[in-house]
Amino acid sequence: MRFFNRTDSVVSLAALALLAAVPLLTSDNYVLGILITAICYAIWAGSWDLLSGLTGRENFGHSLFIGAGAYAAAYLNTAYGIDLGWGIVVAPLVSGTLGALIGLPTLRLQGPYFALATLVASAIAHTLCLLLWRVTGGEEGLSGILPMAGSQSDYYYLVLTIGFVSIAAMKLFALSDAGLVLRAIGSDEAICRAAAIDVDAYKITTFAFSAAFAGLGGALFAGYQLTAAPDLLSSGLSITIVVMAYVGGMGTIYGPAVAALFLALIVEYLRGFGEYRLLVYGLILLVVVRLTRHGFVDPFWRWLKGRLA
Repeated sequence: MRFFNRTDSVVSLAALALLAAVPLLTSDNYVLGILITAICYAIWAGSWDLLSGLTGRENFGHSLFIGAGAYAAAYLNTAYGIDLGWGIVVAPLVSGTLGALIGLPTLRLQGPYFALATLVASAIAHTLCLLLWRVTGGEEGLSGILPMAGSQSDYYYLVLTIGFVSIAAMKLFALSDAGLVLRAIGSDEAICRAAAIDVDAYKITTFAFSAAFAGLGGALFAGYQLTAAPDLLSSGLSITIVVMAYVGGMGTIYGPAVAALFLALIVEYLRGFGEYRLLVYGLILLVVVRLTRHGFVDPFWRWLKGRLA
């Protein structure tokens, strides 16, 4: 397994220290709330990239696993009074299992059919969430989740720690021998099968890991919002995550995660533009995609490391 080099480790720890210092610089819960949301998006984008960035199989239904994790944690808390901490543990198990079950029939599909299948699965889950309103709360969702931490800053540190460890774990997986196999599958699946590699097992296992981390982020987000709403199952959320991954640079894990962090912050701070907020955001995305065909995070980081060297 190839681990991080010294420069990667130093910069990662410096970024962690900078984010950890935010509550010491401000006690504004609004700022901490924005950062908590941004970190959740970073987990979601990184987890999407774990499968789709490495294998090229684009998952357009990632919100299904985000929502599953959020609703699992919320239901355990609101229906049975189980502490949210246990919900955060259970959520990845639920989403990971769901990912494996959906991956069994869908990952065999070729071309765009896998993307369409995951998109349909997400749409079905969203519809069922509205129909089974007695369990899910319908359009209002499951509200009344008991807060896990005593203060906003305490929960921020929890989310920051889990987010940093999750992204580091996903990056290590991408650098491992399994990650190399997944990249080979993305390059030429037929040759991998001819080399007696169990392609289906690799893809299904990675899909389960990807879904598990998405569910973890969903549970953390529900713990911040103190509710789990149907929006977490919407196709719009899936598309937003795909866009973040492309902007950050697919196949790098940290690229989509960093891009998600920045874009989530930009969207929030563009509220001053009022009804033109989404227009300005769209223009920013167009400029970034036009100028950087492979995302902006990874090319910038490679250039910076070259300058430092």
